[in-house]
Amino acid sequence: MAFLQDSPQLAHPYRSDRLLLSLLDRALPADRRAALDGDLDALGDYAQMAWRRVCTTTPRKPILTRWDAWGGRIDRIELTAAWQEGAAMTTRHAVLASGHADNEHARLEEFARVYLYHLASEFYTCPLAMTDGAVTALKASGNPTLIERALPHFLSRDAATFWLSGQWMTENIGGSDVGDTETIARRDTDGQWRLHGRKWFSSAVVGEAALALARPEGAAEGTAALALFYVETMDGDRRKPELVIDRLKDKLGTRELPTAEIHLEGLPAWPLGELAHGVRQVAPMLNVTRTWNAVCAVASMARAISLARDYALRREAFGRPLLEQPLHAQTLADMQAEFEAAFALAFEVAHLLGKVEQHAAAPHQVAALRLLTPLAKLWTGKLAVELCSEALECFGGAGYIEDTGLPQLLRDAQVYAIWEGTTNVLSLDSLRALAGDSMDALRTTSTGWLEGNEDMHVAAVIRQALDAAARWLDRHSAARGALEAGARGLALTLARSAAAALLARQATWSSRHGDPRPAAALRRFVGRGLDRLITPDADNTAWLVR
Repeated sequence: MAFLQDSPQLAHPYRSDRLLLSLLDRALPADRRAALDGDLDALGDYAQMAWRRVCTTTPRKPILTRWDAWGGRIDRIELTAAWQEGAAMTTRHAVLASGHADNEHARLEEFARVYLYHLASEFYTCPLAMTDGAVTALKASGNPTLIERALPHFLSRDAATFWLSGQWMTENIGGSDVGDTETIARRDTDGQWRLHGRKWFSSAVVGEAALALARPEGAAEGTAALALFYVETMDGDRRKPELVIDRLKDKLGTRELPTAEIHLEGLPAWPLGELAHGVRQVAPMLNVTRTWNAVCAVASMARAISLARDYALRREAFGRPLLEQPLHAQTLADMQAEFEAAFALAFEVAHLLGKVEQHAAAPHQVAALRLLTPLAKLWTGKLAVELCSEALECFGGAGYIEDTGLPQLLRDAQVYAIWEGTTNVLSLDSLRALAGDSMDALRTTSTGWLEGNEDMHVAAVIRQALDAAARWLDRHSAARGALEAGARGLALTLARSAAAALLARQATWSSRHGDPRPAAALRRFVGRGLDRLITPDADNTAWLVR
């Protein structure tokens, strides 16, 4: 019989993940660690089932039906199986609600769940992230009516009462520049605010609520005059007629996620707070959703590497398994080292977020989080694309074949560098954070992470990279153009340096518990270089972009 290659098998995403297991063992009190285990084990089981389903069924996309048989406008969206299971999985395992428990470890426990559930959910985690952000924005608004109305649904542990929230910010005229928003909020004769306009990119329009930016009628131009509104989308079992779905987006990836272009034709709305400074009210929400983005990017890296490693044991070439081929092993080791550093940074941001929210963080940790959040999002977003692409190469031609389920990893990974701010936008956000005391806070925090580390060479390289970044910042601070032109290189240098210090902390802990692998990852990661600083050359750039 002709040879048939064994397909890669997905190891249990929880029980086999030494990074997640050791992180939770190190960071959580024993009682909280034990209480978390059941949910994580079940989510790992679900992830294995979902991967088998991907490999054995025909891929589906959401289907929009605009009209019923009698000409009534219904805008019904049929969803994939994973999306139909989303509310039950989310509430049963407290994927979202756990992050808002009254404990400094709540966010770490939440994002451990997110990490395991993400790919199995077919990006149902996208509206979960926006719902999490909406909860955070509503809490920050102090609006008691909306808090009492929405939060019991958003944080429900019962699928029957659980709501998703969308995030309607993007319009045709403006992406990152939301100051060009054309949606208008008008009050009707009863005093009810109603939204009129078009939103060009509305993820998870199937949700029951959303937060939307709009300009109150008669308000001034510009970003400061925008207000943030809360809306509900359903009238019983039917979508409100003032919300019209124009079409679903045909995207490169995240195809199971229903992303829509919509018209708002007088949709009832309620302001979260004052009728201005809506973007400022969005800021707490962005910090949360960017953390989701980073953790989900790391989850994609974990899946790609897990499958590539398993395949390297199953596939033979030139008389021996791929894992025994020196160059292939070198490639996998490089991928693993980058991934471990990214994992350390993403989960430190998640843990710090919980500490800051519960007022359990030191002042320098609060300042460091302002910088680390955009750094983690931008670096993990770019790295996910790189590692998923490299993983596909590990399969040769099979990595390019659609029904292996592998190409979807790369297609989906591209969204991480785009959603919630592109790499350049996040680099400029990092510059704004550095205008305060975030650089000093990062250096102080990194010193704490390196405490107990016995690899003096690694510690010296990390400090040298941070020193070089500080000197670069001082040298270019007076020239705004040069500062912005080099912002990406600065951000990547800081992200890699912070990740290396965190990896050193994990290596120190793991070595004491008999595991030398994080130390090996640390040495390899640092050996690949931390410094990504550039010297901006405006004249050279001008010639090359013409």
